Amino acid sequence: MNDELLTTFDDNGNITGTAPRDEVHRLGLWHETFHCWFVSKEQDMLHIYLQLRSEHKKDYAGLLDITAAGHLLSDEVPEDGVREVQEELGICVAFEQLIPLGIIPYSMDNEGFLDRERAHVFLYANASPLSDFKLQQEEVAGIVTADFAGFRSLWLGDSATLQIQGFRVESSGTRIPISQTVDRSHFVPHEINYYRRIIEGIEAAFG
Repeated sequence: MNDELLTTFDDNGNITGTAPRDEVHRLGLWHETFHCWFVSKEQDMLHIYLQLRSEHKKDYAGLLDITAAGHLLSDEVPEDGVREVQEELGICVAFEQLIPLGIIPYSMDNEGFLDRERAHVFLYANASPLSDFKLQQEEVAGIVTADFAGFRSLWLGDSATLQIQGFRVESSGTRIPISQTVDRSHFVPHEINYYRRIIEGIEAAFG
């Protein structure tokens, strides 16, 4: 995976070339990713879906994250990113069904590598029950949902905790229900501004 070739960019979004994935992270080079946030609306209440990253992941293992996401390789365009949804979640989604939020650039500094992403961010109005999700266990350990109003309050500083519900998958394939209270420390530490952009996009699309 670390020998995947990624397109690199300067601070202004201009293409500077290509580099292997491990070098991109080691040197803190800007590169492209695909992010897809699942949202559902039930009885006028919005819910957001979060993936629980596998404990086997090299970075941010076991933390809550974007519903489905991944790097765009040097020969790929954002439309190719829908493969991440199919691979990670087992849910078939057409690119035309996605709601684009544009490119959101942000950085994360994680003990040894600087992740500088130009994220192509999309929303998806999900109608599939959790029972339909077939997870790629080496990448995703579980899926949970949260009330969007609570998610909003957590990241805008109005609340310190958030209630989540869903399931995780054991190595045997057994699904274990999840119902717990979490705080920001349980999430991948994307920039606060990134979460705010997601919140604004969901409000504009589904509000």
